[in-house]
Amino acid sequence: MDILNYVFPNDIHAHWTLMIVIYPYITGVVAGAFIVSALAHVFHVKALMPVAKFALIFALSWLLFVTAPLINHLGHPERALNMLFTPNFVGPSMMSGFGYIYMAYSILLIFEILVIYRYELTILKKSAIGVKKVIYCVLTLGTNDESMAGRKRDSKVAFVMAAIGIPLACSLHGYVGFIFGALKSVEWWFTPLMPIIFLLSASVSGIAGMILFYIGIKKMTGKLAEVKTETIKVMIQLLWAFFIFDFLFELIELSVHAYGGTEGWHHVAAALNGPLDWSFWTMQIKLLSIVPFLILMWLSLSKVSRSTLLIIGPIVSFMLLAQVLFMRWNVVIGGQIMAKSERGFAVYHPQFFEKEGILVTIIMLVAPIVTLWILSKIFPLWESECDRELTH
Repeated sequence: MDILNYVFPNDIHAHWTLMIVIYPYITGVVAGAFIVSALAHVFHVKALMPVAKFALIFALSWLLFVTAPLINHLGHPERALNMLFTPNFVGPSMMSGFGYIYMAYSILLIFEILVIYRYELTILKKSAIGVKKVIYCVLTLGTNDESMAGRKRDSKVAFVMAAIGIPLACSLHGYVGFIFGALKSVEWWFTPLMPIIFLLSASVSGIAGMILFYIGIKKMTGKLAEVKTETIKVMIQLLWAFFIFDFLFELIELSVHAYGGTEGWHHVAAALNGPLDWSFWTMQIKLLSIVPFLILMWLSLSKVSRSTLLIIGPIVSFMLLAQVLFMRWNVVIGGQIMAKSERGFAVYHPQFFEKEGILVTIIMLVAPIVTLWILSKIFPLWESECDRELTH
């Protein structure tokens, strides 16, 4: 038994820590939030129009911190841009592909926000004073066009940019799953389903975050009456639809490994029923997957009251945000605790005050929320009367 539990020295440490757990988590929230905006602007889902602009600002606030965990993880963060200037798409250097996708998507999202908000910022610029007026002048690029023709032109440009942004947003997070799925060294990661699972879980976390913050912000600002019942209902149905596929593919991926008896499956099974038993079976599958699935099915298929949606909606959304976080932990950390010798398991206990520890992780997850509050002082988050005039 001592021989079976032996772990080689190079397997003792988990080299990808909490930073690599929250890196795909933050990226996923960005992609999921953009999907909500795209459904409104590209596919004209009217029920989502009240949160279409909020979805863009919500995505931007998280997008600004996508690379923060990676930079903190690097031993020499000043060298981070080297992979973009000297790309090598073989082996670990394929991270350069993510850098290009991230830059392209960031530029597109920023310009889409400026185009969609151009008219409204032009109006706000008139009454602004001091630094805020300077900010609005910069954001509107000095234009003062308030004509209906200009607004319709902005709408067409925004439509094109949103349409281009859909594959970019999917690529942004799908590429993260591709990086994990292409690693042959870990049996649990090496599967073509990994990019799909990461993309679907990203959609779940983004939509869940939208529901939680939409209702939460309205509640804290005393404007809960402004929450559209139809909007919440459609978002919950959308969340349930994506979660059906997400949960299904997670189970399929596990079933393929188990039924196929792939090389190393006995070690993966031992990890799931051993060190990962609580985090995987109890938390990710039972408490945070099956329970939210049943609740979402009830909310989506039944006629429930507005008050029920406003109470249960944020709760089930928070549960799914936690589910995705546990999924990231189980995949990233769980894959690393399995010794390459397939004998025994390493142990990883993150410290609170270390460089990549719990405190830094909390700060990086709170920072986008603070940024969202700052951006809300500049960009109106909700659908305005001028938006409704343009759509009618």
